[in-house]
Amino acid sequence: MNEITGRINEQYNKVDYYLQLKKANQQLIKDNERLRNLMKANFELPDTINKIVTDFIPYDTLGNHRKWLYQAAKVVSNSVSTQNNFIVLGRGSAQQLKKDEGVIDTNNGVVGIVTDVSENYAVVMSLLHKDSKINALLKNDPQGGGTIIWDGKEPNYLSMINVRKSVKVAKGDTVLTSGITTTFPYGLMIGTVEQVQPEKSTNNYIIKVKSTANFYNLQFVYAIDNNQREEINKLIEKAKIKINN
Repeated sequence: MNEITGRINEQYNKVDYYLQLKKANQQLIKDNERLRNLMKANFELPDTINKIVTDFIPYDTLGNHRKWLYQAAKVVSNSVSTQNNFIVLGRGSAQQLKKDEGVIDTNNGVVGIVTDVSENYAVVMSLLHKDSKINALLKNDPQGGGTIIWDGKEPNYLSMINVRKSVKVAKGDTVLTSGITTTFPYGLMIGTVEQVQPEKSTNNYIIKVKSTANFYNLQFVYAIDNNQREEINKLIEKAKIKINN
């Protein structure tokens, strides 16, 4: 009886340990979200040459105005085996998630862009999607800009196109977000160069990139909200109207 009781208690302790570990992991994710939002890189000083009304913009104690806000979200659905792969997050408009936000994994690896949002869920167009296009650059040669796409063949392997042959690039080089759009900050990891091939008909390279994000094992991600996006987009729309008129 003692042996049977001991075995039962042992199994109970294993289950209890697993539940406690799961709770601890969830707490770590929340703590990491809070720490990310304290990072200096997520704030920007406004231009102070002219008077600027900034009462509506959150800022830290040093007067730096927040540009990027990281929001933790659990992955509830993910695909890697089709030509058009999507990821579903368990966070939506009721939890302040918005369309067009960039999404990264817990290692700062780029995952995709939010394309649709409901009250409690959001759909992300994965980098593993035939219509996905991300502006990127090479860390060792910032002049080496290009576009990240997916050829639909290998999950976790991407292609960087429109990279000039004059650019210095080698296997193992780091590929980063360019920061020239309102979706991602500068310098987030997209992947590392796996192979460099010259295009015969152009003056460009085609670069095979191993993604930083492991699309086979996405559990938690961070959606990145650019608090300045709306203002920037309004200016762009005004400029387009002036040109058309």
